Amino acid sequence: MSTNEILLNSELEDCLPLVQKGKVRDIYTITDDKLLFITTDRVSAFDVPLANGIPNKGLILTLLTAYWARILTAEIPALRTHFRTLVLPTEIPPSLHSRYRGRSMEVCPLQLFRIEAIVRGYLTREAWDSYQANGTVCGIPIQSGLREGDAFPNGPIYTPSTKADVGEHDEDISEEKATEIVGLNHASRIKDLSISIFNIASAHALGRGLILVDTKFEFGLNTATDEVVLADEILTPESSRFWKKEEYRVGESSPGLDKQFLRDWLSENGLAGVENVTLPEEVVKKTGSMYEEAFERLVGKNLALVMGKFGGKYGFES
Repeated sequence: MSTNEILLNSELEDCLPLVQKGKVRDIYTITDDKLLFITTDRVSAFDVPLANGIPNKGLILTLLTAYWARILTAEIPALRTHFRTLVLPTEIPPSLHSRYRGRSMEVCPLQLFRIEAIVRGYLTREAWDSYQANGTVCGIPIQSGLREGDAFPNGPIYTPSTKADVGEHDEDISEEKATEIVGLNHASRIKDLSISIFNIASAHALGRGLILVDTKFEFGLNTATDEVVLADEILTPESSRFWKKEEYRVGESSPGLDKQFLRDWLSENGLAGVENVTLPEEVVKKTGSMYEEAFERLVGKNLALVMGKFGGKYGFES
């Protein structure tokens, strides 16, 4: 499968039991203690699926997640992630390797926490709207006199939300409510890890010419060890906002390399929240090129080059 083809559906039911088809990922069971995540090129926005996909999106999300898992566990030795390897399981025959290589990730099963851990470094978009309205972001009072695009004066802020079921909407919640949902010890660990990860990733991205604006993490519980584990995708253009450092301007909404362009197009055309919208080819290409540029800046390698030399646990040498 070339890096320009679009994979909307995995078809591995003859090889492995299908556990779940999500908005983007298909999940299969390998063994009782191993799952296989297949990240397709499907795309959703405003919590609804769209009709066509974005080329290479599944590759980019998977490779970036593996890339960040390696960096973050080196920087935070106590951090646990659900990532195991990008090496395809033996149950998938060699004839299918080209189709699933680079978008398949073996992970450990977890009991997912029913919150999303959102960290915001800059005052923009919905945070800016809230700040203008009442001087707060997700209920947190913020210093007065800031402009759109300013960094939060005291460092990134933690603003958890609910993790809604498919078709429903996440809702911002207070730290107190998050604690009610996951318990005091786990809530504290999730917040501390989220802020630490954000700071490390922010410094790394800045060194590659990108500003990490905000991101969302998901965590799960390893029930055998009672450890909080970083799960799902990590610091991708799908789960994060990135601005180009050279185009960053305080006082305005800076252009990014992330999903925001696609969301804006849907909103501007009255299609936000409408299911099965077919994106115009120019929107598909523009979104794909933004994802690829974010990937290439963060890892310092061209996607086609990475896939041409793909191999090993993490897919490529950083």
